Amino acid sequence: MSRPKDRPGRGGLRGWGGVTGMAVACAVTAAVTLLPLAHHDGGSAGAGTSGGVVTADRTRAEACTEPEASLPASGADGPNIDRIKERGKLIAGVDQNSFRWGYRNPESGDLEGFDIDLVRAIADDLLGDPDAVIFRAIPTNQRIAALENDRVDVVVRTMTINCKRLEQVSFSTAYFQAGQQVLAPKDSPITGYDSSLKGKRVCSAEGSTAYEALEEKSFGALYKDDFDGTERDPDRLTVPNQLDCLVRLQLGEVDAVVTDNALAAGQAAQDPAVELKGKDPFTTEYYGVAAKKGSDDLVARVNKVLVDYRAGGKDSAWMRSYEKWLATGLPGITAPPAPKYRTD
Repeated sequence: MSRPKDRPGRGGLRGWGGVTGMAVACAVTAAVTLLPLAHHDGGSAGAGTSGGVVTADRTRAEACTEPEASLPASGADGPNIDRIKERGKLIAGVDQNSFRWGYRNPESGDLEGFDIDLVRAIADDLLGDPDAVIFRAIPTNQRIAALENDRVDVVVRTMTINCKRLEQVSFSTAYFQAGQQVLAPKDSPITGYDSSLKGKRVCSAEGSTAYEALEEKSFGALYKDDFDGTERDPDRLTVPNQLDCLVRLQLGEVDAVVTDNALAAGQAAQDPAVELKGKDPFTTEYYGVAAKKGSDDLVARVNKVLVDYRAGGKDSAWMRSYEKWLATGLPGITAPPAPKYRTD
């Protein structure tokens, strides 16, 4: 896709310049094991998963009408849980750059956020220790590959449950409801996910539901890089990590970002020069804990953890984590999404 000739040059960072500093600090912190940033790696078929399971799951995904419905909760062990217990550590794929969800605290050096709290709850249930975790920071476009290639046991990284992804991974019940929205400078003429995007440079993360939404309806926005999806992709409009979009917005390299409102709210909190555009999200999406395709024992056990995590109403572990991390940017949520279970 050709680029506009009047593209502005690189300028000073807008607003909260600490985003870039935080990202750099995260990258050099040795406490988190970083996965290789293999460019546009779609991953291989999950090893150790029987063809029958894959075929059955693929059939279910193709007939998918309620992707949030997961396996019934169970406290039983199984081969995947046994492997985690033998290792003595849960290996979790997380983000370390999403403020309030999974990010590196620049003062303490610790990983913190809503997703991190949930990972620790899973580790506590499986291993009796919330600190028995190996966190592996993975970019948005490597979440599925990390599971397929056995680099992680679970991915807890604001990952939307949908029918397409059910062909590749298994999901827990939903632990958060979000939706796509536009993030842009406050003084921008962009008004939301509408015709005001025509001719504007819009950034999204590779492999994200935001990119899929733009593919379906872009309103004339420029959202694809030249050589998109190849080794020559410049990662300007489509990027490996969602936070890269905010940095490009601050540098004036893009005009807007399309992403989950849950992530965008955290980024707006980081940078007072940007804001969410449009009154409401234009999609409804649910985050789930992802596991390797066919890891039924682990998925059912995570669903049991989520039952306990939601229990207690306003005093639940879920609500305490929400109040701590998300209530300021996403006010008004009174309860987690109710779980849905498969009947097949």
